[in-house]
Amino acid sequence: MITGNSIELKNLSIGKPKTMKYGNNKEIETGICKQAIEEAFLTKEGFQGDGVADLRYHGGSDRAVCVYPYEHYLLWENEFDTKLPSSTFGENLTVTNMLEKDVYIGDIYRLGEAVIQITQGRIPCSTISKRTDKPLLLKRMVQTGFTGFLCRVLEEGIVRSNSTITLLESHPKKVSVLYGNEVYLHKQKDVDGINRILAVEELASDWKETMENRLKKIRGDRSLGSQVKI
Repeated sequence: MITGNSIELKNLSIGKPKTMKYGNNKEIETGICKQAIEEAFLTKEGFQGDGVADLRYHGGSDRAVCVYPYEHYLLWENEFDTKLPSSTFGENLTVTNMLEKDVYIGDIYRLGEAVIQITQGRIPCSTISKRTDKPLLLKRMVQTGFTGFLCRVLEEGIVRSNSTITLLESHPKKVSVLYGNEVYLHKQKDVDGINRILAVEELASDWKETMENRLKKIRGDRSLGSQVKI
């Protein structure tokens, strides 16, 4: 749980999908290249003026706002000996004192005039490697669980670059984003872990479906394994 130091909004960014060049004159349509702004209206579907290219894995009411901890920038810059641009990971909010280990799925925050709720960890994709030209960065994000996280919007409103972020309600189940990432990314057959995450009713529907399907498969595999062959 977040205690002590207050949360600071370091960067507020939005951007519509556009063509990004990478590698050897390759191109991809992506919304990862966002620009810093002074203010934007946050709706239930996300910030006005913001957008994603691949709706299968990005966007939607459960994934309306993308957040990334500012502290990780220094970590990655030191590890990969590089300077990362603002909103490198396509996040809308770059924040301090909201590390994955310290925030819980279901937590509710006041963000300027809006209210948001954490719904899931962010699943990093290969677009990050394409943008940074650091293929190992994506691997390290998955290894560490330092992925950032996604939120739904409970109350719409204006968010400004100097808006405050305040914890309104810490979820009683205390399932951290880092724990969720560990189970989702690395312990896919951890029944106890899956059940603990599923106990959070506010979990994003996509994660809920994935976790429930994993449980069904585990039970099915066990059932097959227990059958006596004649």
